[in-house]
Amino acid sequence: MSNESRERAILVGCQLQNVDDERFHYSMEELASLTKTANGEVVLVTSQKRTKYHSALYIGTGKVEELEAAIEELEPEVVIFNNELTPSQIRNLSARLGTRVIDRTQLILDIFAQRAKTKEGKLQVELAQLQYLMPRLVGQGTELSRLGGGIGTRGPGETKLESDRRHIRKRIDDIKQQLKVVVEHRKRYRERRKKNEMFHISLVGYTNAGKSTLFNRLTKSDVYEQDLLFATLDPTTRKFVLSNGMTTLLTDTVGFIQDLPTSLIAAFRSTLEEATEADFILHVVDASHENYKSHEITVSKLLNDLEVKNIPILTVYNKIDQVHEGFVPSPEEGFIEMSALSENDLEKLRHRIESDCKQYMEHYEAFVPATEGKLIHDMKKLTLIDDIRFDEENEIYQLTGYVFKEHSIYDTVKRYRNYKEQ
Repeated sequence: MSNESRERAILVGCQLQNVDDERFHYSMEELASLTKTANGEVVLVTSQKRTKYHSALYIGTGKVEELEAAIEELEPEVVIFNNELTPSQIRNLSARLGTRVIDRTQLILDIFAQRAKTKEGKLQVELAQLQYLMPRLVGQGTELSRLGGGIGTRGPGETKLESDRRHIRKRIDDIKQQLKVVVEHRKRYRERRKKNEMFHISLVGYTNAGKSTLFNRLTKSDVYEQDLLFATLDPTTRKFVLSNGMTTLLTDTVGFIQDLPTSLIAAFRSTLEEATEADFILHVVDASHENYKSHEITVSKLLNDLEVKNIPILTVYNKIDQVHEGFVPSPEEGFIEMSALSENDLEKLRHRIESDCKQYMEHYEAFVPATEGKLIHDMKKLTLIDDIRFDEENEIYQLTGYVFKEHSIYDTVKRYRNYKEQ
């Protein structure tokens, strides 16, 4: 996309004493990436160190004067602040700067508004936007109208946002009702999936870690993938066959991000819950990113907040072919280093998933008569088979492998353990 069609943006950060330089620098870089994803062109990045945020202006009055001069010279369409601003800060800054002012939360909401494709995704984004805007409506007039266009003003449907509180409350209630139906549908779908008893694997990770690329390569799918933050918003589930033939389900989920707005976590809870319902989690980390370590911590914290417990997690250090020079894998976690673009590495990952799964399964040896074709097919599909041999004399298949105790096929497998002796 040409720069002419991009919105010119000034980025503003405020570094408090308790935030180290590296974390702050990375946070501003991420704000620039978010701006690019929202189709903005960064024309200036400016920041200030303070002991605490200015209650009325977020940054000091001297810095605001600097900004006023920069705005006069550079004529940006929008000024984006790196932290969530209070309603009064947005009002005061808008009045002083005479241009559109948004914060990090609004920017992320805007990207989600562009990315949402499903009805559920659009409703969730609109709910998060309305909940964010609600306390910021007083005295804003038409500034928050979606008719204005541009970064921070987009939303599903592109309809005018009425500033009447009752109207917004009613809309929030309507969306919550619609989402309740969609969430119930998702719950039923998950229950049906569990009933089908297919092993379920979830891909989680920081935004832009390469989850969708990995998902596409493993499932031969065509989920949207691009080097942009939040390229995937709506979760997608496809069949994924392991090396030995066992069929599993693989789900690609929305990327996590540092300081993900609370309203978004709440709105996307049912989507994020895809991870909590999984039997196995692949935590994808971009090994080429200088801040990969803090990405890992952010995702682990969010999984913890979602109360993901007792689910095996394998950390997948992706993009190892472009690995960051300071990269050191976390020693306490089970991990694999790979590139989603390498077929050999994908095969290595399939084998690793199998070997990790075996720790939670029971080993079996079963003797199945050749007449039981459907059972042999089911065992190939629903258990991890190590070896199959055919005894021609007795017309019996000898299968050795691993089976989940919770699986309904477990009792059948047990029944055929001693078949040869009958």
